[in-house]
Amino acid sequence: MPARIITRRSAIHGNGVFAATDIATGTRLIQYRGRLLTHAESDALYGDGADTGHTFLFAVNDDYVIDAYRQGNSARWINHGCAPNCEAVIEEDAGGDPRRDRVFIESIRDIRKGEELTYNYGIVLGVPHTRAMKRIWACRCGAPRCSGTMLQPKRARR
Repeated sequence: MPARIITRRSAIHGNGVFAATDIATGTRLIQYRGRLLTHAESDALYGDGADTGHTFLFAVNDDYVIDAYRQGNSARWINHGCAPNCEAVIEEDAGGDPRRDRVFIESIRDIRKGEELTYNYGIVLGVPHTRAMKRIWACRCGAPRCSGTMLQPKRARR
């Protein structure tokens, strides 16, 4: 079976992942892989990461983070997009073990061969979203309604 996705340089940012064939809506494309860390281990290694604008960390649940910088695969190269063609889906372990929860990237619409895969990173930081912070986390997806930042609005307090 030919590969459905390939990695190459991206016009959005650095490397990207692209459709090697036409992909139908609802296709599970790749698992986001890497070393499993607790949030505390992640913070000890990288700090909160708010001031870098770059991370290969994916929060899986309240307990664990996947660090794709270590033992990661090409899923780490999928760029953020404001009008994404994919989404990240967390599959919880049937036995309730949070260490076994997994993340998959799935298409949310038909994707044409050669099109870059994107998903909304959904980054919400616990610090003010200043102009400087929005510049650090700038989005370059090029979508007609690009928000200009990968940062998402903070959730309203209840």
